[in-house]
Amino acid sequence: MQIKNIRRSLLTGCAGILGAMAITAHAAYPDRPIRLIVPFSAGGTVDAVARTLGAQLSHVMNTPVLIENVPGAGGALATQRVIRSAPDGYTLLFTTPNHTINPALNDKIGFDTARDLTAISLVAQIPELLIANASQPYSDFAGFVKYATSNPGKLNYASAGNGTLPHITMELLQQKLGLQMTHVPYKGAAPALNDVLSGVVALKYDTIATSSGHIRNGRIKPLAIASLKRSPLMPDVPTISESGLPGYQGILWMGVLAPAGTPRDIVDMMNRSLRTTLRDPGVLKQLEANGVETVGNTPTEFEKLIDTELRQWADLVKSSNIKAY
Repeated sequence: MQIKNIRRSLLTGCAGILGAMAITAHAAYPDRPIRLIVPFSAGGTVDAVARTLGAQLSHVMNTPVLIENVPGAGGALATQRVIRSAPDGYTLLFTTPNHTINPALNDKIGFDTARDLTAISLVAQIPELLIANASQPYSDFAGFVKYATSNPGKLNYASAGNGTLPHITMELLQQKLGLQMTHVPYKGAAPALNDVLSGVVALKYDTIATSSGHIRNGRIKPLAIASLKRSPLMPDVPTISESGLPGYQGILWMGVLAPAGTPRDIVDMMNRSLRTTLRDPGVLKQLEANGVETVGNTPTEFEKLIDTELRQWADLVKSSNIKAY
């Protein structure tokens, strides 16, 4: 009897020690570097925002935040990398609308966007800016719509590639306005912009950061911005929403997600840390100077955005017969 009691006491004691160790280990998060996986090559806008946030987040969380670029398959490779990682908060996805567009274009993507990832926070967004080559016979959004309506099929527009956000949002714009324009896909935003500047292509969705210099020197015209409110960087440029399409938006958003199954307290800690980072004056100044709007919302709010876009893009791709290639 005494031996059994001793064994029982030892087992109870060991269980208590192991439990305490697990609690201590969990409470110590983060105790090693966090990897933020970016689905695009280094040097682009999304990568720059990720690195700006990561640098300050390292200070807030008192641990290195490493940016790892995993481009390819429209962001699917990066997403798969995160989904297959341990749900411990040390491998996170820094993604964009490609996250909600890809499932509509590829039914063999290999993962469930809503089920296999946990939303942490929408951190930033950049509204798309509709620009036109300076030689085009219109100078505002109303003039563009009138010309495009009167000349079906005559106008062409550039994008960074089939299935990219500028392609999808321009198709949505055409659908809502009943326009017919020709899509000219490029391998990236830079060559697409170059051909708008040279007049090879008439139109493009771009960003304030990459367009502002060309607008100042008169090589392109800003027609409208695809956000619900005007940008303080270009207050004279109206929104598409106020120009006849209430509620229309074309937003390059950026958000952080974790593998499904990540403990809720880790998700909440990362959410708080991201919000703190986004309030830093240096981060705000650097991002806002490039037309990047900081957000910082709740996991539930971010999930709602993802769910809404998954349905919206699926409907658009089906009705417009958009192909990824």
